Amino acid sequence: MRITMIGSGYVGLVSGACFSDFGHDVTCVDKDEARIAALNAGEVPIFEPRLDHLVAGNVKAKRLSFTTDLAAAVRQADAVFIAVGTPSRRGDGYADLSYAYGAAQEIAEALDGFTVIVNKSTVPVGTGDEVERIIRETNPKAEFAVISNPEFLREGAAIADFKHPDRIVIGGEDERGLEVMREIYRPLFLGGKSPLVEMSRRGAELTKYAGNAFLATKITFINEIADLCEKVGADVREIARGIGLDNRIGSKFLNAGPGYGGSCFPKDTIALLKTAQDFEAPQRIVEAVVAVNDNRKRAMGRKVIAAAGGDVRGKRVAILGLTFKPNTDDMRDSPSIAIIRALQDAGATIAACDPEGVDQARKVLDDVIFTDDPWEAIEGAVATVIVTEWNAYRALDLKRMKALQEKPVLVDLRNVYDRSAAEAAGMNYHAIGR
Repeated sequence: MRITMIGSGYVGLVSGACFSDFGHDVTCVDKDEARIAALNAGEVPIFEPRLDHLVAGNVKAKRLSFTTDLAAAVRQADAVFIAVGTPSRRGDGYADLSYAYGAAQEIAEALDGFTVIVNKSTVPVGTGDEVERIIRETNPKAEFAVISNPEFLREGAAIADFKHPDRIVIGGEDERGLEVMREIYRPLFLGGKSPLVEMSRRGAELTKYAGNAFLATKITFINEIADLCEKVGADVREIARGIGLDNRIGSKFLNAGPGYGGSCFPKDTIALLKTAQDFEAPQRIVEAVVAVNDNRKRAMGRKVIAAAGGDVRGKRVAILGLTFKPNTDDMRDSPSIAIIRALQDAGATIAACDPEGVDQARKVLDDVIFTDDPWEAIEGAVATVIVTEWNAYRALDLKRMKALQEKPVLVDLRNVYDRSAAEAAGMNYHAIGR
């Protein structure tokens, strides 16, 4: 199949590279000329494990190409995927659909023969209807079908998620369009077990938001249980295991921490709330989840201050890990941002490091000493804080940490270390829910 991917960001590039690896002929389009020039030069502008090798291999095989010429790419396509950003709109929190609708307009002007238009971006209920209206109004003679096909990719594991999905959701009512989607994803069905879930277009749009809201709820739930564990003398890891072995609950997303962040959960929960308000169907649980998570991030800054003795003014605090999770360079809504700002507001000097996120962190954080060396950040600190559980921070020499710091305080917001080992090394150890 000939596939055109509108948008060469995280979702578009990963999806395009994986489709091409299945044997499809894929063209990724982006208006950012510098991004396309970099991709054509063999430079992958985002960090995702193995993505650079996947892109290079399929470019070499001439199954994957990059261009700024949307019209030419659309004219030769059997299916056009819209994979543009839908960030929270400033001021009101609604999903900003201007990029998606702008893409629909340009696609309509270039359509030539029956084409399937696929919404890959995360969009509110009814977006597919509006995309269809825009295309019909712009090009009344166009032959097309609009399908919803939300992505379920975890940053840091996106390629594996794409190639070995729990499920593939496609929503639409046009049988020709659905058949094209079945053919596109057919390579995943060769084992005989199809993960394809077909439903209405609006159902598919809502499935994405409902799934992310549920996972955000699960994270927030275990974080509040962790707070209770600290008060009553229990260990949240034991609680998580005890409930996670119940197959009605499951063990995933039960690791207590400083709160969720990233490109999906924060914006998607808010967008769901806005849709619910418009349709007068309030989502009270999700409202509480958003509020609790927002408050938690800054509360982690206060936790660090308390662990350091209650006063960090003029003192150095080391932050290990800046991205919202390991194996990505994504800083969007990372807990580290609120934690660092809370510490800075209290007068602390911040020294921070991250294996992949420093360049992105520089864009959102001011007055931070950035370093690639954790020991350089740790030296002279009154507290070291593990915010992101990168492998590089899982086996640090705690005796060396004690010798380098002004105060031997370790605040482990990801429960990476064993308390007895940390205390044996002379560290004053603080964890989450333990």
